[in-house]
Amino acid sequence: MAAPVSQAKHSASPRWQRRKEARPGEIVAAALELFVERGFAATKLADVARRAGVTKGTVYLYFDSKEALFKAVVRETIVPVIAQGEALAQSFAGSARELLEQLVREYWRLIGETKLAGIPKLMMAEAATFPELTRFYYDEVVTRGHRLMAGVIERGIKSGEFRSVDVMVAAKLAMSPLMHATVARMAFGSCMPEGFNVAKYLDTHIELYLHGIAKH
Repeated sequence: MAAPVSQAKHSASPRWQRRKEARPGEIVAAALELFVERGFAATKLADVARRAGVTKGTVYLYFDSKEALFKAVVRETIVPVIAQGEALAQSFAGSARELLEQLVREYWRLIGETKLAGIPKLMMAEAATFPELTRFYYDEVVTRGHRLMAGVIERGIKSGEFRSVDVMVAAKLAMSPLMHATVARMAFGSCMPEGFNVAKYLDTHIELYLHGIAKH
């Protein structure tokens, strides 16, 4: 009888190890849901632990504070989207116009249409209350996104597609309507009598922006 018991313990160990390794990801996923639902201030680590199916002590094994957990959420969800855009820009063989349009649409597909849209909305709502987290988010996400778009605009100027403009201002203007759409859709979508037609909004934004920056 001893051998089967030994085998059972041996076979259970890898499953336990996989479960332990999955815990940080499960905690981050639970935190994302709660931060989006309740905001940063109202979210408690005990609630995150409960949603993730672990103890509060387990959360502290991986994240020493709620601020550290929020930073992990941003770095593991939104920052990879920016990195994906950077990789696309680096390998893209088409025109700057085509790249800009694709980046705008990919941002909406990966952030605007997902639960990640709640993070920009949260930051706008609670920025004044949590300045350190606001600075972190601005440096890790906003600045990096602007830098990505500025590179595309510079590329278009060099190729003769775009006229000479203040590149960083133009980059912010390319992204701002996406921020507006993200917040408006989440906060006011149900209140708009005309509804919020995302496809038409994006099409119009891209058309007007590219027309305005084009070198005639």
